[in-house]
Amino acid sequence: MRNRRAVILGIGGGLGALAFTLGLGWWRSSGAVSSSADLLPVPISEMDFDLISHGGERVRPADWIGRPTMVFFGFTWCPDVCPTTLSDISGWLDDLGPDADRLNVSLITVDPERDSPEVLADYLSHFDPRIVGLTGTLSEIGRAASGFRARFEKVPREDDYTMDHTAGVFLFRADGRFASIIDYHEDRRFAVPKIRRAMQ
Repeated sequence: MRNRRAVILGIGGGLGALAFTLGLGWWRSSGAVSSSADLLPVPISEMDFDLISHGGERVRPADWIGRPTMVFFGFTWCPDVCPTTLSDISGWLDDLGPDADRLNVSLITVDPERDSPEVLADYLSHFDPRIVGLTGTLSEIGRAASGFRARFEKVPREDDYTMDHTAGVFLFRADGRFASIIDYHEDRRFAVPKIRRAMQ
């Protein structure tokens, strides 16, 4: 009886650890885990959005098909998670060397009220130039987020507001199929191989 109980407890513990690990990729900027952790992003070919790049060009899902894609949701007023992640992404691109030129790399703002193309261009000038900032109407941002199964929420503060949002980095293969998520603060030794696998 004790052996059976030990096996059951062991299985339960293992499942709990697995669920925790899978949930790590779905951090929000406030540090809480999003409740969408059990939903995988749809293929890019099934997404539906029409956004504007920080260079003023329209970007639709079809524009990403044919190249591996890396996407992060964030905003320029983000105090910590976003600049940290963008710095990480810049480092990963450096590690990839010339192969990084084959990637679509985008930051989709969750704060279109403040993040115009011009604001995004200025903000992203501090990071790798291959990172493209995308903005649009709140409705279009919501449509994009729904395809990624990402979440964001405006959180009022005394004098202003901030944004809670999913903070994992999404990876897709060249054909648009979802590949994996790089967790917030994931070690570079594991993040770069994930990107290389998505690029195969």
